[in-house]
Amino acid sequence: MPTVLIVDDATFMRASLKLMLEKNGFTVIAEAENGAVAIQRYKENKPDIVTMDITMPDIDGIEATKKIYEFDKKAKIVIVSAMGQEVYVKEAVMAGAKSFIVKPFKEEHVIKVLRAL
Repeated sequence: MPTVLIVDDATFMRASLKLMLEKNGFTVIAEAENGAVAIQRYKENKPDIVTMDITMPDIDGIEATKKIYEFDKKAKIVIVSAMGQEVYVKEAVMAGAKSFIVKPFKEEHVIKVLRAL
């Protein structure tokens, strides 16, 4: 079962993603409420996949993605954000994100994207 780190400043979104992922065979090994905590939890847990929000306090998702890739070039990060404008998608991909899921999302789509990794 692939392990996942869920990063989102909204508690309900982390809980929703966790429930969805665990129901579909993923193991959520850690959660983070901002980019700074995400970097720390990534280093501690080395998850197979990270779901990363963009807009968060302290360090945003784009910066956190860059820092995680500096630490681990093989990291698999998927941006999950309501910020679906083209500029954010490009910025996320340039930072190293493997995919971009726009909120609100459908469960089938999230699972398909994560399984493809």
